Amino acid sequence: MTSQFHTIGLIGKPHHNGTNLTLKRLHHWLGSQGYEVLVEERVAGELGAKVEAVDLLAIGNRCDLAIVVGGDGNMLGAARVLARFDVGVIGVNRGNLGFLTDLPPDGFEESLAAVLDGEFITEHRFLLEAEVHRHGTMKASNTAVNEAVLHPGKIAHMIEYEVYIDNQFMYSQRADGMIVSTPTGSTAYSLSAGGAILTPNLQALILVPMFPHTLSCRPIVVDANSTIKLVVSPENGENLEVSCDGHVTLAVLPGDEIFIRQSSERLRLIHPKNYNYFHVLRNKLGWGSKLF
Repeated sequence: MTSQFHTIGLIGKPHHNGTNLTLKRLHHWLGSQGYEVLVEERVAGELGAKVEAVDLLAIGNRCDLAIVVGGDGNMLGAARVLARFDVGVIGVNRGNLGFLTDLPPDGFEESLAAVLDGEFITEHRFLLEAEVHRHGTMKASNTAVNEAVLHPGKIAHMIEYEVYIDNQFMYSQRADGMIVSTPTGSTAYSLSAGGAILTPNLQALILVPMFPHTLSCRPIVVDANSTIKLVVSPENGENLEVSCDGHVTLAVLPGDEIFIRQSSERLRLIHPKNYNYFHVLRNKLGWGSKLF
Protein backbone atom coordinates (compact mmCIF):
# COMPACT_ATOMS: atom_id res chain seq x y z
CA MET A 1 0.00 0.00 0.00
CA THR A 2 1.72 3.20 -1.19
CA SER A 3 -0.86 5.65 0.16
CA GLN A 4 0.36 8.51 2.33
CA PHE A 5 -2.66 7.77 4.53
CA HIS A 6 -2.02 4.73 6.74
CA THR A 7 -4.19 5.32 9.80
CA ILE A 8 -7.71 6.61 9.18
CA GLY A 9 -10.18 7.89 11.76
CA LEU A 10 -13.96 7.64 11.36
CA ILE A 11 -16.20 10.27 12.94
CA GLY A 12 -19.97 10.48 12.67
CA LYS A 13 -23.27 11.61 14.09
CA PRO A 14 -24.29 9.31 16.98
CA HIS A 15 -27.63 7.45 16.86
CA HIS A 16 -28.28 8.30 13.20
CA ASN A 17 -29.26 5.31 11.07
CA GLY A 18 -27.96 6.60 7.74
CA THR A 19 -24.66 7.63 9.29
CA ASN A 20 -24.33 4.22 10.96
CA LEU A 21 -24.79 2.39 7.69
CA THR A 22 -22.15 4.53 5.98
CA LEU A 23 -19.72 4.16 8.90
CA LYS A 24 -20.11 0.37 8.86
CA ARG A 25 -19.50 0.30 5.13
CA LEU A 26 -16.47 2.58 5.47
CA HIS A 27 -15.02 0.54 8.34
CA HIS A 28 -15.38 -2.71 6.43
CA TRP A 29 -14.08 -1.30 3.14
CA LEU A 30 -11.05 0.45 4.67
CA GLY A 31 -10.19 -2.62 6.74
CA SER A 32 -10.34 -4.83 3.66
CA GLN A 33 -7.92 -2.43 1.91
CA GLY A 34 -5.39 -2.88 4.72
CA TYR A 35 -5.74 0.49 6.49
CA GLU A 36 -5.59 0.85 10.26
CA VAL A 37 -9.00 2.26 11.25
CA LEU A 38 -9.84 4.10 14.46
CA VAL A 39 -13.44 5.01 15.29
CA GLU A 40 -14.57 7.92 17.46
CA GLU A 41 -15.91 6.48 20.71
CA ARG A 42 -19.34 8.18 20.40
CA VAL A 43 -20.20 6.04 17.36
CA ALA A 44 -17.94 3.02 17.90
CA GLY A 45 -20.48 1.15 20.04
CA GLU A 46 -22.96 1.07 17.19
CA LEU A 47 -20.50 -0.55 14.77
CA GLY A 48 -20.03 -3.83 16.61
CA ALA A 49 -17.26 -5.52 18.57
CA LYS A 50 -14.11 -5.42 16.42
CA VAL A 51 -13.65 -1.66 16.49
CA GLU A 52 -10.86 0.38 18.06
CA ALA A 53 -12.72 3.16 19.88
CA VAL A 54 -10.83 6.38 20.65
CA ASP A 55 -11.62 10.03 21.38
CA LEU A 56 -11.21 12.92 18.93
CA LEU A 57 -7.83 13.89 20.39
CA ALA A 58 -6.47 10.40 19.68
CA ILE A 59 -7.77 10.61 16.11
CA GLY A 60 -5.93 13.93 15.76
CA ASN A 61 -2.74 12.49 17.25
CA ARG A 62 -2.66 9.11 15.49
CA CYS A 63 -4.46 9.49 12.15
CA ASP A 64 -3.25 10.73 8.77
CA LEU A 65 -6.82 11.23 7.59
CA ALA A 66 -10.16 11.74 9.35
CA ILE A 67 -13.40 10.92 7.55
CA VAL A 68 -16.43 12.75 8.95
CA VAL A 69 -19.82 11.22 8.10
CA GLY A 70 -22.78 13.55 8.54
CA GLY A 71 -23.67 17.14 7.76
CA ASP A 72 -21.68 20.35 8.02
CA GLY A 73 -22.53 20.56 11.73
CA ASN A 74 -20.64 17.32 12.42
CA MET A 75 -17.79 18.56 10.27
CA LEU A 76 -17.59 21.83 12.24
CA GLY A 77 -17.57 20.03 15.58
CA ALA A 78 -14.77 17.71 14.48
CA ALA A 79 -12.87 20.52 12.75
CA ARG A 80 -12.69 22.70 15.87
CA VAL A 81 -10.76 19.89 17.58
CA LEU A 82 -8.80 18.44 14.63
CA ALA A 83 -7.50 21.80 13.36
CA ARG A 84 -4.82 21.77 16.07
CA PHE A 85 -3.37 18.57 14.56
CA ASP A 86 -1.88 18.11 11.10
CA VAL A 87 -4.56 15.67 10.01
CA GLY A 88 -6.39 15.83 6.69
CA VAL A 89 -10.19 15.89 6.98
CA ILE A 90 -12.70 14.79 4.34
CA GLY A 91 -16.48 14.60 4.65
CA VAL A 92 -19.15 12.15 3.52
CA ASN A 93 -22.43 14.05 3.23
CA ARG A 94 -25.27 12.66 5.32
CA GLY A 95 -26.78 16.07 6.06
CA ASN A 96 -28.85 18.55 4.07
CA LEU A 97 -26.64 21.21 2.50
CA GLY A 98 -23.09 19.96 2.82
CA PHE A 99 -20.72 22.76 1.79
CA LEU A 100 -17.88 20.96 3.58
CA THR A 101 -18.79 17.33 2.92
CA ASP A 102 -17.78 16.24 -0.58
CA LEU A 103 -18.25 12.49 -0.87
CA PRO A 104 -21.66 10.93 -1.61
CA PRO A 105 -22.91 8.45 1.03
CA ASP A 106 -23.79 5.92 -1.65
CA GLY A 107 -20.89 4.89 -3.82
CA PHE A 108 -18.18 6.76 -1.93
CA GLU A 109 -15.70 3.93 -2.65
CA GLU A 110 -14.60 5.12 -6.08
CA SER A 111 -13.99 8.74 -5.03
CA LEU A 112 -12.34 7.73 -1.76
CA ALA A 113 -10.10 5.15 -3.46
CA ALA A 114 -8.80 7.90 -5.76
CA VAL A 115 -8.16 10.20 -2.78
CA LEU A 116 -6.31 7.44 -0.91
CA ASP A 117 -4.21 6.85 -4.05
CA GLY A 118 -3.03 10.45 -3.85
CA GLU A 119 -5.51 12.06 -6.23
CA PHE A 120 -6.78 14.90 -4.09
CA ILE A 121 -6.70 18.66 -3.53
CA THR A 122 -5.59 20.08 -0.17
CA GLU A 123 -7.20 23.27 1.04
CA HIS A 124 -6.47 25.13 4.27
CA ARG A 125 -9.27 27.02 6.04
CA PHE A 126 -8.44 29.35 8.91
CA LEU A 127 -10.39 29.41 12.18
CA LEU A 128 -11.43 32.21 14.51
CA GLU A 129 -10.53 32.62 18.16
CA ALA A 130 -13.17 34.36 20.30
CA GLU A 131 -12.37 35.63 23.80
CA VAL A 132 -14.58 37.27 26.43
CA HIS A 133 -12.73 39.75 28.69
CA ARG A 134 -14.15 41.17 31.93
CA HIS A 135 -12.33 43.94 33.84
CA GLY A 136 -9.17 43.18 31.87
CA THR A 137 -9.23 39.42 32.54
CA MET A 138 -10.07 36.73 29.97
CA LYS A 139 -13.09 34.80 31.23
CA ALA A 140 -13.74 32.39 28.35
CA SER A 141 -12.52 31.52 24.86
CA ASN A 142 -13.20 29.10 22.05
CA THR A 143 -12.56 28.57 18.36
CA ALA A 144 -14.95 28.71 15.41
CA VAL A 145 -14.68 27.47 11.84
CA ASN A 146 -17.71 29.40 10.54
CA GLU A 147 -18.50 32.35 12.76
CA ALA A 148 -18.59 33.94 16.19
CA VAL A 149 -21.91 35.64 16.98
CA LEU A 150 -22.71 38.13 19.74
CA HIS A 151 -26.43 37.88 20.57
CA PRO A 152 -28.95 37.92 23.43
CA GLY A 153 -29.29 34.57 25.18
CA LYS A 154 -32.81 33.23 24.93
CA ILE A 155 -35.09 35.93 23.50
CA ALA A 156 -34.21 38.13 20.52
CA HIS A 157 -34.06 41.78 21.54
CA MET A 158 -32.09 44.93 20.91
CA ILE A 159 -28.52 45.11 22.22
CA GLU A 160 -26.01 47.98 22.13
CA TYR A 161 -22.32 47.61 21.46
CA GLU A 162 -19.30 49.37 20.00
CA VAL A 163 -17.10 47.91 17.26
CA TYR A 164 -13.35 48.47 17.02
CA ILE A 165 -11.05 47.24 14.24
CA ASP A 166 -7.40 47.04 15.35
CA ASN A 167 -8.24 49.35 18.25
CA GLN A 168 -9.73 51.96 15.92
CA PHE A 169 -13.33 52.82 16.71
CA MET A 170 -15.59 52.00 13.76
CA TYR A 171 -19.13 52.55 15.04
CA SER A 172 -21.61 51.92 17.80
CA GLN A 173 -24.65 49.90 16.96
CA ARG A 174 -28.10 48.95 18.15
CA ALA A 175 -29.05 45.61 16.65
CA ASP A 176 -30.13 42.07 17.50
CA GLY A 177 -26.50 40.97 17.36
CA MET A 178 -23.32 40.82 15.29
CA ILE A 179 -21.92 38.00 13.17
CA VAL A 180 -18.16 37.83 12.54
CA SER A 181 -17.60 35.20 9.86
CA THR A 182 -14.70 33.49 8.08
CA PRO A 183 -14.89 32.83 4.31
CA THR A 184 -15.90 29.26 5.23
CA GLY A 185 -18.81 30.62 7.27
CA SER A 186 -19.83 33.15 4.64
CA THR A 187 -22.20 30.57 3.08
CA ALA A 188 -23.78 29.79 6.48
CA TYR A 189 -25.46 32.05 9.07
CA SER A 190 -23.77 35.16 7.65
CA LEU A 191 -25.37 34.53 4.24
CA SER A 192 -28.84 34.22 5.83
CA ALA A 193 -28.29 37.59 7.51
CA GLY A 194 -27.48 39.28 4.18
CA GLY A 195 -23.69 38.95 4.11
CA ALA A 196 -21.64 38.53 0.95
CA ILE A 197 -20.10 35.20 -0.05
CA LEU A 198 -16.31 35.21 0.40
CA THR A 199 -14.40 32.64 -1.63
CA PRO A 200 -12.47 30.29 0.69
CA ASN A 201 -8.99 31.40 -0.40
CA LEU A 202 -9.57 35.01 0.76
CA GLN A 203 -7.72 36.22 3.84
CA ALA A 204 -10.69 38.22 5.06
CA LEU A 205 -13.46 38.39 7.65
CA ILE A 206 -16.97 39.71 7.17
CA LEU A 207 -18.90 41.54 9.90
CA VAL A 208 -22.66 41.26 9.45
CA PRO A 209 -24.99 43.10 11.85
CA MET A 210 -28.22 41.27 12.64
CA PHE A 211 -31.33 43.40 12.10
CA PRO A 212 -29.60 46.72 12.78
CA HIS A 213 -31.81 49.66 13.78
CA THR A 214 -30.48 51.85 10.99
CA LEU A 215 -30.67 51.35 7.25
CA SER A 216 -27.18 52.79 6.76
CA CYS A 217 -25.58 49.83 8.51
CA ARG A 218 -24.11 47.36 6.03
CA PRO A 219 -21.89 44.28 6.21
CA ILE A 220 -18.19 45.13 6.01
CA VAL A 221 -15.24 42.97 4.92
CA VAL A 222 -11.92 43.45 6.75
CA ASP A 223 -8.46 41.90 6.55
CA ALA A 224 -8.23 38.51 8.27
CA ASN A 225 -5.31 39.74 10.36
CA SER A 226 -7.49 42.39 12.00
CA THR A 227 -8.41 42.16 15.67
CA ILE A 228 -12.11 42.84 16.11
CA LYS A 229 -13.26 44.13 19.48
CA LEU A 230 -16.93 44.34 20.44
CA VAL A 231 -17.59 46.32 23.61
CA VAL A 232 -20.98 45.55 25.12
CA SER A 233 -22.76 48.58 26.56
CA PRO A 234 -22.94 48.56 30.39
CA GLU A 235 -26.57 49.68 29.88
CA ASN A 236 -27.60 46.33 28.35
CA GLY A 237 -30.17 45.05 30.79
CA GLU A 238 -29.37 41.36 30.72
CA ASN A 239 -26.77 38.79 29.91
CA LEU A 240 -25.68 38.03 26.37
CA GLU A 241 -23.60 35.30 24.80
CA VAL A 242 -21.09 34.64 22.06
CA SER A 243 -21.82 31.52 20.02
CA CYS A 244 -19.05 29.74 18.10
CA ASP A 245 -20.47 27.88 15.08
CA GLY A 246 -23.87 27.93 16.83
CA HIS A 247 -22.53 25.18 19.06
CA VAL A 248 -20.31 26.46 21.87
CA THR A 249 -21.58 29.45 23.87
CA LEU A 250 -19.56 31.87 26.00
CA ALA A 251 -21.41 33.95 28.61
CA VAL A 252 -21.19 37.75 28.23
CA LEU A 253 -22.16 40.36 30.83
CA PRO A 254 -22.91 44.06 30.20
CA GLY A 255 -19.61 45.96 29.91
CA ASP A 256 -17.61 42.93 28.69
CA GLU A 257 -15.19 43.12 25.76
CA ILE A 258 -15.19 40.43 23.08
CA PHE A 259 -12.04 39.94 21.00
CA ILE A 260 -12.29 38.03 17.74
CA ARG A 261 -9.21 37.28 15.66
CA GLN A 262 -7.77 34.72 13.31
CA SER A 263 -6.63 31.58 15.12
CA SER A 264 -3.20 30.09 14.52
CA GLU A 265 -5.00 26.80 13.83
CA ARG A 266 -5.96 25.81 10.30
CA LEU A 267 -8.20 23.03 9.10
CA ARG A 268 -6.62 20.86 6.40
CA LEU A 269 -9.51 19.92 4.12
CA ILE A 270 -9.02 17.12 1.60
CA HIS A 271 -11.14 17.26 -1.58
CA PRO A 272 -11.44 14.82 -4.50
CA LYS A 273 -9.51 15.96 -7.60
CA ASN A 274 -12.71 17.04 -9.38
CA TYR A 275 -13.75 19.41 -6.55
CA ASN A 276 -14.87 22.84 -7.76
CA TYR A 277 -16.03 25.47 -5.27
CA PHE A 278 -18.34 27.24 -7.75
CA HIS A 279 -19.92 23.95 -8.76
CA VAL A 280 -20.73 23.36 -5.07
CA LEU A 281 -22.15 26.90 -4.73
CA ARG A 282 -24.28 26.50 -7.85
CA ASN A 283 -25.70 23.21 -6.62
CA LYS A 284 -26.38 24.30 -3.06
CA LEU A 285 -27.83 27.71 -3.89
CA GLY A 286 -29.71 26.72 -7.02
CA TRP A 287 -27.84 29.11 -9.31
CA GLY A 288 -28.32 28.96 -13.08
CA SER A 289 -26.36 26.44 -15.10
CA LYS A 290 -24.33 27.29 -18.23
CA LEU A 291 -26.31 28.82 -21.09
CA PHE A 292 -24.07 27.74 -23.97
